Amino acid sequence: MAPICSSSAAVSTALLISVVVSFLMAASAGNFYQDFDITWGDARAKILNNGELLTLSLDKTSGSGFQSKNEYLFGKIDMQLKLVPGNSAGTVTAYYLSSQGPTHDEIDFEFLGNLSGDPYILHTNVFSQGKGNREQQFYLWFDPTADFHTYSILWNPQRIIFSVDGTPIREFKNSESIGVPFPKNQPMRIYSSLWNADDWATRGGLLKTDWSQAPFTASYRNFNANACVWSSGSSSCSSTSPSPTSTNGGWYSQELDSTSQERMKWVQKNYMIYNYCTDTERFPQGLPPECTATTTS
Repeated sequence: MAPICSSSAAVSTALLISVVVSFLMAASAGNFYQDFDITWGDARAKILNNGELLTLSLDKTSGSGFQSKNEYLFGKIDMQLKLVPGNSAGTVTAYYLSSQGPTHDEIDFEFLGNLSGDPYILHTNVFSQGKGNREQQFYLWFDPTADFHTYSILWNPQRIIFSVDGTPIREFKNSESIGVPFPKNQPMRIYSSLWNADDWATRGGLLKTDWSQAPFTASYRNFNANACVWSSGSSSCSSTSPSPTSTNGGWYSQELDSTSQERMKWVQKNYMIYNYCTDTERFPQGLPPECTATTTS
């Protein structure tokens, strides 16, 4: 991993600003009792501090998980996570948006654990109409177990942007014009889980979970959804409601400005470790059309 170049002063300043913004988000954060249901894991999932903190735990018997009470059709979703510390090899912490059914849509963050001192892998993917295989993977430029960091999904009709502490790391653009389905018709809930995946998660399954380190715990706080809530077949951003463009900071039509594009290029140059759009061995018949059309970053 390369250090920040001295010539990238604007990028470095923007990164500093994004860290400050992530701490200020607490003012508009939600309450886990109000916003989420614990769905599995018995007492391994806990809501604490009057609804301000949620923890998931994994032991040899079971992991745990939760989901949002609301469904969303477009929005900007923020959550602060502190990942499993120490030897987390074999564990996966998943945080994602998903609809249901065989032609579901899904927008994924997955954090693949590792041995103490080795970096987590941040795995991202986008499913549309049941088809995924759009993986991009990254190392992070900080220790995600030492403190909370903000992981964000911006999803509007034109694009999906994955961000970490306000720094964009990936953009998946709407490429329906060249026949690529885009998630835009199926409302999705927010899901998160902590589970054992030592058959594949760390070095292709070579490193197994060390159960002597259990229980493994991940923590969540400062959830914020600036989003269109889907209920009873209609959106809170319907034509009879104020435009999400005017009332929600413009996320409904937001795109990356030149500074954000430079920040994303910096992350992808220095910290991306896998990109399906460059994996010609995996796609011998040709890369997916959104890759060759340069409509995904």
